[in-house]
Amino acid sequence: MGQRNQHRHPYLSGNFAPIKQTRPLTRCAYVGHIPDELAGGQYVRNGANPLINDDLARNAHWFDGDGMLAGVLFRRREKSEEIEPEFVNQYILTDVFLNAKENCNLKWPILPSITTLISAGLATVVMVVFRTLVLVLLSRLPGSRKTIRKISVANTGVIYHDGRALATCESGPPMRIQLPDLETVGWYNGRRADNEGSPDDRSGFGGGDAISFMKEWTTGHPRVDPITKEFISFHSVFVKPFVYYSIVSPTKTLATESSRNSRFDLPIPGISSPKMMHDFGVSACYTVIMDLPLSLNPMNIVRGRPVISYEPAERSRFGVFPRYEPERIQWFETNPCVIFHTANCWETTSTMPIAETCVNLIACRLTSAAVVFGAGALPSPVLEPMPPEYAEEEQCRLYYYSFPLVQKERSDEAPMIRNQWALSAIPFEFPTLSSSHAMREARYIYGCSTGVSSFSAALGKAVKMDYLAKLDVTTLVKRGIANPPQQIKGCVDTRSIDEVMQSTDADDPVKLFQLPKGWFAQEPRFVPRRNTVAEDDGWLLTYVFDESQLDDEGECSSNAVSELWIIDARNMRDIVGRVKLPQRVPYGLHGVWFSEDEIASQREYETVRQEISKADIDTSNIFSTVREIIEKRIG
Repeated sequence: MGQRNQHRHPYLSGNFAPIKQTRPLTRCAYVGHIPDELAGGQYVRNGANPLINDDLARNAHWFDGDGMLAGVLFRRREKSEEIEPEFVNQYILTDVFLNAKENCNLKWPILPSITTLISAGLATVVMVVFRTLVLVLLSRLPGSRKTIRKISVANTGVIYHDGRALATCESGPPMRIQLPDLETVGWYNGRRADNEGSPDDRSGFGGGDAISFMKEWTTGHPRVDPITKEFISFHSVFVKPFVYYSIVSPTKTLATESSRNSRFDLPIPGISSPKMMHDFGVSACYTVIMDLPLSLNPMNIVRGRPVISYEPAERSRFGVFPRYEPERIQWFETNPCVIFHTANCWETTSTMPIAETCVNLIACRLTSAAVVFGAGALPSPVLEPMPPEYAEEEQCRLYYYSFPLVQKERSDEAPMIRNQWALSAIPFEFPTLSSSHAMREARYIYGCSTGVSSFSAALGKAVKMDYLAKLDVTTLVKRGIANPPQQIKGCVDTRSIDEVMQSTDADDPVKLFQLPKGWFAQEPRFVPRRNTVAEDDGWLLTYVFDESQLDDEGECSSNAVSELWIIDARNMRDIVGRVKLPQRVPYGLHGVWFSEDEIASQREYETVRQEISKADIDTSNIFSTVREIIEKRIG
């Protein structure tokens, strides 16, 4: 192994390494067939792509870095009736990105790495946080490249709501993006986005109090109800009550739905400390907040713990409440675990033997926080001893939870989880489903899997997905209820990946798509066939990369390329089409499919954000001189 590679971070190497080139919409060649339903639509995936990347041995984490969107537009050519795919990738022009662009004084990114917050001691954390605060303050001096008003890098997810495509990240509000060019419009506060004109003086996310800057921190996984079109989100903060909750109604409420006003920053009671909350569950009528033993608390340093810390002896708690009434929350407790992504949530009602509502949740459950450390190239810490009944092997599986709600007349009863067990023994992460079936009882969940035993990478290695999975959760849940496995640690289908691959059963509830040796996928997205009845009649879109393009030191050459594969979602076997991209797409996070109608229905805007050139920066004033001196000193 070369000397250079010995010191490279695994999440700054190979196809995890950031790319330097961005492209406008560029026509792509393809082989196979492009389904008619893709015409006019666009697949877009978000992910971290650090702008400042000179120190390849620095603290770094897969979740760090400036947001970059990579998309494929399936342009409709009306005269020829041909569908022409076009690739585009652009940085999201956040305040942090615009301030750092072409700033030769910065040796490291403006924001501290998650790895530093996980592993560093008090002195180091104070130093890097102080550096960030100084750079933010310097950005407010006259002649700055860009004032940093929001610290979000918008590098996590993408979603469509009320005529806006939004890039998300939990350290700030969503950022509006214009399709299909992926230009940055401006921050969205739940009422309007910057640069849209038509000002709205009403407050949105955050309000106007002393902690409004924290209350606008919106989860990276907000939900949009496919029926009501409401945007539902939570906001995790460092002060009591620690979590707030917002519901944004569409401008035009559907005639079949009761009109409800948007609600911002509703406090969620019952959470005792700041937590690292990434996702939640939303059904048609209920919301599930997850209070897990993974803290994100600056006060941990005072107690001699990292800012981000896993407490394996603590309980996991699920708070369930009616969508519009968080004050009616009911808490369910169970063994410690970590959940970063939920797949679906729905409620069921019954009248026998008594009237009951049960909220059901499908989620990717990890038995530890090892993946948080592994994604920062850190060893998992030596943890305090946990009760023997909590001990489980390292795994990440798709789990089923059912939460029977206690009625008012039985309010003295403690809520108890009725069912909690894995649906399949295969590793499972990055879940997705047909968007029209979200928040209802969907049958199929798709996601990523791996031939290794877990998504927790070994130290010095990175997680890579070489399988796509399809689980018939309806069938598996019915089997589990008919023949219950052990609660918490049990599993309905105990087969390994190799055993599933040997199956010839056309109705097998677990199906796998195996990539060719050396190829790796990213999170898939489902696109349905038009006028179909079957829920799984459609395609999965995913970026893939052939690692035979890596050199002897495991690095990508400048001419390495990725592909976008279109896979038959029914049989999980056929590659319908392969779009040849003009460059590679680094392994990233979450994407979404935008339909032709959604692209056409985007709201008007006045202007977009622009990068700042050196010629536009006033370096003649005293403030610029002071800023230059300080930036050079702190790097």
